[in-house]
Amino acid sequence: MARKRKHGLNAEEKKDASSYYRLNTKAVDDLVNANEENSPPVSEAEINAYRGRLGRIHLSETAKALLIKVWFAGSVCFFIYWGLASIVADILDLLVVFGIVLGIVTDLLTNNALRFFAKTEGSNDIWMMFPQKKFFTFFLNILYALLLLFFVVHWYGILNLLLSALSSNGGSAVLGVEPILFGIFYTAFDVLFVRMRILLRDIIRDSREAVRMKQ
Repeated sequence: MARKRKHGLNAEEKKDASSYYRLNTKAVDDLVNANEENSPPVSEAEINAYRGRLGRIHLSETAKALLIKVWFAGSVCFFIYWGLASIVADILDLLVVFGIVLGIVTDLLTNNALRFFAKTEGSNDIWMMFPQKKFFTFFLNILYALLLLFFVVHWYGILNLLLSALSSNGGSAVLGVEPILFGIFYTAFDVLFVRMRILLRDIIRDSREAVRMKQ
């Protein structure tokens, strides 16, 4: 049996432990104090290796933006709508919670993912209803998500009426809520409203330019 050392670590082991501690302390300090000024430069090629590919599949900027929006909306549907359906008895309460979480995820995750995967700063703003990164947009995104959810719920109702009229089931709902299809519907209404906002903004801008040129 090996004899226990009475005097603890020898000088060499103490030196190694001290060096290890200083190295890890420095790494933590560098991480905490990291900013644009003291961070090492990263090449555009390395950035594009993370932003421009999904495995070996090359996606266009539009496809990536739509995939991000559909994926996050579908994930919230899976975890909140499906996950709480057996717990929250009242459907209206469930939809309110569903809409609030959709808005929170949009503000904190979806929009930040769109900003990260943008080729240039601001190039993915065309996919966001509120592209500004401000404190108040957190609440605006929640209200906007509730509005989108209102339209998606009614869209499901319209589809079920049409499908029931065409089927032999006689009025029973034939299209249930599942994550992928919900994500597609939710994103479709989102893109529609964002395009309407951009169109309205361009009309107002062009009108102001026309008035300024006449003066």
